[in-house]
Amino acid sequence: MNRTFFSQISQWSRWLQLALLTALLAPAASSAADHSTLEKDARKVYQNLIAKVPVAKSLAKDAVAVLVFPKIIKAGLVVGGQYGDGVLFRGDKAAGYYNTSGASYGLQAGAQQYGYAMFFMNEQALQTLNTAEGFEVGVGPSIVVVDQGMAKSLTSTTANDDIYAMIFGQTGLMAGIGLQGNKITRRQD
Repeated sequence: MNRTFFSQISQWSRWLQLALLTALLAPAASSAADHSTLEKDARKVYQNLIAKVPVAKSLAKDAVAVLVFPKIIKAGLVVGGQYGDGVLFRGDKAAGYYNTSGASYGLQAGAQQYGYAMFFMNEQALQTLNTAEGFEVGVGPSIVVVDQGMAKSLTSTTANDDIYAMIFGQTGLMAGIGLQGNKITRRQD
């Protein structure tokens, strides 16, 4: 095989990656949910989460606010991206609307949909959410992703981190899931 053949394959692969990301992420970005629909969806998944997951109910009691992203779309083929809209709840009231987006590069392939909730346990952690540049996950307050093992032992007396995140409703097939590399910004609409 010659270099021209491999060069053409590499170029074709880049175009395929770009097309895949555009096809999967553009509809999510271009059809950002209106506030009432977004709030209704976020409230529904949040209420379902605290009804079915005891640790979520426990964290909700002590949290100063909870940011709920009911649907995140993530896709990638070597280069990946994700996007979703969410609602910040303080008590029972919607206090703001946000979006999350991120990009990644590495050994990855597939598409996935999921949601997550972030429980802000103190005012200082919540204040970082509204910085001018947006809240970058992994920079600033400590965030703990609650998995099934941790959920069994975490209580309101042992919860002493700034933010707890719970991922839920995963569908699709993609190797690995995490929040690293996400940036959360307040929606201006």
